[in-house]
Amino acid sequence: MVLISCQTDYDDLTDEEKRSVEYATYGLDTRSGLETTLFAAEDMVVNPTNMDIDSQGRVWVTEGVNYRPDLNPDNPVKDGGDRIVVLEDTDGDGRADSSSVFYQGHDIDSALGILVLDHEVIVSRSPDVFILKDTNGDGEADEKEVLFTGIGGEQHDHGVHAFVFGPDGKLYFNFGDAGTTIKDKNGEVITDRFGRDVTNDGNPYRKGMVFRIDRDGGNFEVLGHNFRNNYEVALDSYGTLWQSDNDDDGNRAVRINYVMEYGNYGYTDELTGAGWRTRRTGMAEDIPTRHWYQNDPGVVPNLLQTGAGSPTGILIYEGRLLPEVFWDQMIHADAGPNIIRSYPVEKAGAGYSATIEDILKGDKDQWFRPSDVTIAPDGSLFAADWYDPGVGGHHVGDLQKGRIFRIAPPNTGYEIPEFDFETPEGAVQALKNPNMNVRTKAWLSLHQGGEEAESALLELWNSDNPRERARALWLLSKIEGKGTDYIDQALRDSDPDIRITGLRAARQLELDIIPYVERLVSDSAPEVRREAALALHGNSSEKAPELWANLAVQHDGRDRWQLEALGIGATGQWDRFFDAWLESGTERYSPAGQDIIWRSRAGKALPMLINLINDPSTDADEKVRYFRALDFHDAPDKQQQIVSLLNGNHPDQQEIEILALNHLESSAYGEFSEVKPALDKALVASKGTYQFLDLVEKFNLETENEELVNLMQSFPDSSLGISAARLAIRNGGQERIYNLLQSDGSVDKTVLVQTLGRTDYQEAMDLLESVALDEQQDMTLRNEAVRSFSFGWAGENKLADMAVKQKIPASLQEAAAEVLSSAWRNEIRDIARQYLSAGGNQRQEPLPAISELVSLEGDAAKGHEVFLQACQACHQVNGEGIPFGPGLSDIGAKLPREGLYEAIIQPNAGVSFGYEGYVISLANGSTVTGIIQSETESGITLLIPGGSERTFDISEITSREQMEASLMPDLSAALEQQDLVDLIEYLSSLE
Repeated sequence: MVLISCQTDYDDLTDEEKRSVEYATYGLDTRSGLETTLFAAEDMVVNPTNMDIDSQGRVWVTEGVNYRPDLNPDNPVKDGGDRIVVLEDTDGDGRADSSSVFYQGHDIDSALGILVLDHEVIVSRSPDVFILKDTNGDGEADEKEVLFTGIGGEQHDHGVHAFVFGPDGKLYFNFGDAGTTIKDKNGEVITDRFGRDVTNDGNPYRKGMVFRIDRDGGNFEVLGHNFRNNYEVALDSYGTLWQSDNDDDGNRAVRINYVMEYGNYGYTDELTGAGWRTRRTGMAEDIPTRHWYQNDPGVVPNLLQTGAGSPTGILIYEGRLLPEVFWDQMIHADAGPNIIRSYPVEKAGAGYSATIEDILKGDKDQWFRPSDVTIAPDGSLFAADWYDPGVGGHHVGDLQKGRIFRIAPPNTGYEIPEFDFETPEGAVQALKNPNMNVRTKAWLSLHQGGEEAESALLELWNSDNPRERARALWLLSKIEGKGTDYIDQALRDSDPDIRITGLRAARQLELDIIPYVERLVSDSAPEVRREAALALHGNSSEKAPELWANLAVQHDGRDRWQLEALGIGATGQWDRFFDAWLESGTERYSPAGQDIIWRSRAGKALPMLINLINDPSTDADEKVRYFRALDFHDAPDKQQQIVSLLNGNHPDQQEIEILALNHLESSAYGEFSEVKPALDKALVASKGTYQFLDLVEKFNLETENEELVNLMQSFPDSSLGISAARLAIRNGGQERIYNLLQSDGSVDKTVLVQTLGRTDYQEAMDLLESVALDEQQDMTLRNEAVRSFSFGWAGENKLADMAVKQKIPASLQEAAAEVLSSAWRNEIRDIARQYLSAGGNQRQEPLPAISELVSLEGDAAKGHEVFLQACQACHQVNGEGIPFGPGLSDIGAKLPREGLYEAIIQPNAGVSFGYEGYVISLANGSTVTGIIQSETESGITLLIPGGSERTFDISEITSREQMEASLMPDLSAALEQQDLVDLIEYLSSLE
């Protein structure tokens, strides 16, 4: 694949020229065989967030000018609110020459979705979903009604997203993890078809979700959950769903998903809601696998990892104008790496595999921020461009620009076919079109036509194009009295995708699904058997367990997609279904059987997991996998079953006992006599590891403070040593630490004070103060104690309080000023200037404007040194540094120099989602600050400055408050200008 630059002299342009409309395509590289042209730009459209194209080829665009005005006070706003703009090319030259406003209002400020349904338009803008109507045909909305409300994520790109009209006549949409819940127009929480509240409180749904509804909003279904920011949903003609989702920024874990209906997609722990960094048994080494809980039973596998990014619009291209590689494939916009690309898929067992094909890339113009992609009636591809030095998030660098591009083979005019939606024959022709609006109008016309449209649809049903046949089948199945006939034909079809579509159509008609599953239970195609398993979800028929068992027997032990489909099918009925599998006579402990046992939540699977763990032939990785599976069981005798592992003769008995103890509840210590001797041995065997800490914490062992203090000395820079220090303090080990600090022995006191500083515990800060003010201590150690206050909020507070109370002697004021002048908060930095004679080392000269800074050349090697000095305490680059803030390994590919300067000079203007700071107030009167990593019913885990975690029981917390300011300090105030320029040079090189 070759990308071709539109122009070769882009680098010769001035910055002003590069950003101008005249040269809008010059910085873009387009795939060979395609051409990118500018359809519309400022001032016709500004900051396009989403778009749809109607049957006349008009482009409907939602704008996001009024985006987070409270965080962007210097940016202009539209006083009348944001707009829905309709752009039209009236002369067919491929460029819009007409613009009109369909609707404007603050109620749609920063809307993230638009779906055009003839004279109705569905607009998604948290907290509401509106239906706007043009009742008199004048091109302007004159009626508005609320479809849904109460959706979280207002002024947030993790809120509600665009609606899509499916090939089945239903509506599909989603929201990201800020969406939280969804209510009807009367403010009542929506209940789905299974009687579950649509809210992400873990009962059972978590985080981002994808939905299917009837066109009137009824028959609500949650089709998938536990996404982070599933920005849009795309459907193909068979009714298969596809989405993208992005990681917590900087983890190279953006993913593409095939949405297996009713699946859990693993952004957080299914059981607790814990975040991906939370330690658990079987935690993967690589971040993408760990990030999406891919090692857990009950998590649908990811289709594809695409690395770093900020994905936005997605579609399925079922046209034929673009090159063949894109036919019937996903096309996706990712604003982070400035790219539009496709992910051609191939079937792989019951699931899929995918590759990447680039279409349009802004390597040279990193302001190119594609926010959406849409297909026009002629088959050409349109791309909306937010156009900004940043990626959106919570900060906007430019509100004056925005572009709409058209991508097609060279010299292809924008000619819109004429459509006849009034006759069945004309509507069937329109149903073949790649544009969704055209197909929607055709679908509605044909559906209304009922039997009169049947003959025209039959011609399409009998054609050679499988996707067009599927479109016909959906409509034929909904003709009253005829649906079962066509579903019967579909299930006998030679094409597996048509058989799948037939089964899906039968489910939507709410027929007795069991006879249809019976016909497909032994289908030769694994993807059809996958669909049969999904069809059993929530089915209480007496025949369902046997059918499920028949499907389970065919599992080969290698197809995770099939396994998860079986799991979804058995949800809520595991005991019935698992019993049927046991009675089937299958070999229970074959590789396939072990897979079923691992995935099962049935009571009888628990002792079988214990047997597998005890089996000497089970390798180490599999043992760990089975231990993780134990977490998903809640049988009354679970503790007894785990205790039984403490009495074995396994070659790896010690490892098994350590894992078993960590899977017991703390109450087991007093309930089972086997626990204490096993625990004594396990503590000796696990010294120096996280497992040791887990055991000490779980069983509240105050006898282990000596070893905890040893760990904090041995691992001062890692979370192991810091966690040991915290645990020692919680277990009353302050006296032991104090005595070591006062001793004349061989203890490395410098290491001790540094580790204390990183705990962010108030008790640790008191110990540091005692060292700093102790005139009997070595002066070097006293200065190091002062510097150790720099690692967190509690330390800064303590040192600031000491400064205000004038406790800091002159000999320590230089070190104290160094700490306080580099603090996160302005008020703390002010204390350095006000109360300390050293005053800090703030640069006094103002910086030039960013437009001037970007033209200055720096030294990347020197910038790396600046990074190590000023940034690595919070950011990581290719494993170097501390992962507190977003990873920066690919930051040069994400942000141009303007964006990098803005991020450093104005850190409060844009806080990456998931990295907001919180102040947690505790019952003991202390406060702690950090980033919430996970929140469960029992507590909150904070990632604190320095990169370690602290978990607080819910009973310890009296309040929490989100910080208005970023946790990132204003480095521009502390760095010399050339150091800042060098740092930007280094960060720009990271791609």
